[in-house]
Amino acid sequence: MFLHPPDPDLAARIAAVAERWGGEFEVLPAAEWRAAVKGFDGKVVHLTMYGLPLERVLPRLARARRILLVVGGAKVPPDLYRLAGYNVAVGHQPHSEVAALAVALERLLGLPGPDREPGARQRVFPRARGKRVVGGRTSR
Repeated sequence: MFLHPPDPDLAARIAAVAERWGGEFEVLPAAEWRAAVKGFDGKVVHLTMYGLPLERVLPRLARARRILLVVGGAKVPPDLYRLAGYNVAVGHQPHSEVAALAVALERLLGLPGPDREPGARQRVFPRARGKRVVGGRTSR
């Protein structure tokens, strides 16, 4: 993940989450977001509520070797709309950046299976009521 502006504390918190829940994840500081987008060797996909519907773009993205998903905040610089290969809408109503990223990843990669991250220190076991987290602080 490229993080602009760089935030070492946030990067450390994300690393701790990846350590607990498994998976390979790296946060790279991006002092200049334009350089990170321009220098990316693959498809650049800007997730926004103003773009083309995700369903329409998915077939083209499925063939891509590498994809950079870009999420912005409330005031995305107009340059990003021009630099992105695709401006893609997960929905056309306001939504969180995390929600847009989660939906896009699920549509691109599929739903994660129960053994998706075998090296995880913590695991969630589905239940109809309550929660069961093994390897962490909570198990009820």
